[in-house]
Amino acid sequence: MNKELVIKSKLENMSLVENFIDEVSVCLSIVSDLYGNLLISTIEAVTNAIVHGNNSDPEKLVHIDLVSDDKKIDVTITDEGQGFDVNIVPDPTKPDYIEKPNGRGIFLMKNLADDVKFDKNGSVVTLTFNF
Repeated sequence: MNKELVIKSKLENMSLVENFIDEVSVCLSIVSDLYGNLLISTIEAVTNAIVHGNNSDPEKLVHIDLVSDDKKIDVTITDEGQGFDVNIVPDPTKPDYIEKPNGRGIFLMKNLADDVKFDKNGSVVTLTFNF
């Protein structure tokens, strides 16, 4: 299966992302644990793309590409931003950051997906989920 969704960088478009994941989950008969991991990780990645990558500029787009086979699902999220250095993002479990209300998206992605890759300076994120 190959599916694509393109949205403008507005947080109100997150419902379109949820619907996209719901449709894919039904088509692929995804079990509930995998569904939850797929949904949360994708939402975190798209939110980061909108807010941090595209600076919530509604003229910029976020592309969500999903490719699956009988062994895995790859979801690639691409924004139009300059990217970032994933290695300098603070660990939200460290005492200095535990109380901060944000900064958990990458942590969640890394803990819920089987693999997370950042390309093009972080403006492209690929989440992999194994069956």
